[in-house]
Amino acid sequence: MSNFTVPLLQRCEALGHVDSLQPPFSLIRREAGEREIPWCVEHDTGVIVYSPMQSGLLTESFTAARVAALAADDWRRRSLQFQQPALGKNLALRDALTPIARRHGTTVSAVAVAWTLAWPGVTGAIVGARTASQVDGWIGAATLELSAADLDEIAGAISRTAAGTGPARPTAGVTEDR
Repeated sequence: MSNFTVPLLQRCEALGHVDSLQPPFSLIRREAGEREIPWCVEHDTGVIVYSPMQSGLLTESFTAARVAALAADDWRRRSLQFQQPALGKNLALRDALTPIARRHGTTVSAVAVAWTLAWPGVTGAIVGARTASQVDGWIGAATLELSAADLDEIAGAISRTAAGTGPARPTAGVTEDR
């Protein structure tokens, strides 16, 4: 299933086991971490998230100037996440990942993808790229293990920047208070 809410997942599960859910999920768009991902864990349903770099926002190369230079028909020009004040908050959150990336000898993009993979129940991430060098920028996320301190630092950055919506930190158990 793709983009299904818990009520829809429950209806589908009544007909037969839901093997996989594909929700949007990133450091900015965290809503699935509140309901859908925990539901999937409880029902042994795999989760393959998409847009973990929030359509480029969580990459080192994205800037407000780049948004201004996007083609007139680029959907991101109309997206609230790419407009102020959200854009400034989102870029501040992205910048807060830099020290973590440096400590791990990797990129901000890899940290952003690894954060989604750190959530219990997330079994994979669909990550887009237009060039081979972009793939090089995030491929290390598959083996990057963020520590509890890293996750705390990221949660603090989410709180400080007020970027996005949804829970700020994966937890060990799905029944814990988020």
